[in-house]
Amino acid sequence: MSSPQRADRTPHPSDRVVTSLRERKKAKTRRTIQEEALRLFAEQGYDATTVEQIAEAAEVSPSTFFRYFPTKEDVVTQDDYDPILLEAIRAQPPDLPPLTALRAAFRTAFESMGPEELDRTLARTKLSTSVPALRARITEGLFATIDMLAGAMAERAGRDRRSPAVRALVGAVMGVMLASLFTWVEQDGRTPLPVLLDEALGYLEAGLPI
Repeated sequence: MSSPQRADRTPHPSDRVVTSLRERKKAKTRRTIQEEALRLFAEQGYDATTVEQIAEAAEVSPSTFFRYFPTKEDVVTQDDYDPILLEAIRAQPPDLPPLTALRAAFRTAFESMGPEELDRTLARTKLSTSVPALRARITEGLFATIDMLAGAMAERAGRDRRSPAVRALVGAVMGVMLASLFTWVEQDGRTPLPVLLDEALGYLEAGLPI
């Protein structure tokens, strides 16, 4: 008789391979849905595009669409950048000043994005700023990012995330981020967002000289 497997056994390498393949397939499906949605929005407008049309273009069912994106708004506003940025912040040397660490973390996070991903981000940002139905969702996303950054910087400094110092730092950084995004959209992506944001954070780090 074979012995029962322990629930806490170390995963077999083949288990990890299967999981990795499954995650890659899910990421590809998610990316395809978003790409087709953005294409349809550009061709026929956000309001005129239905979830059913997006699902058909992505060759998935509407129920599959909703497994990845709970609403049509989410296909524009959702992304996976916050976890990447959080990991990059935690990887910075502890002796770096807060703004220097954040600036380096943003550089690292952007390095994980290729040109196509930046193009999709530009398209999503344009939609988010021009479609009234998306603006409220963007506000929710900003609050989530602010909370994430506050938690990460408070953890790094051993401070309370609600302290005035942490909130002032995160508020200033988010202001710089929004200004960079607006410039990026106005320029239609002519200057890459990583360059705009790094330059703006440099001004902030230097005390905002004008």
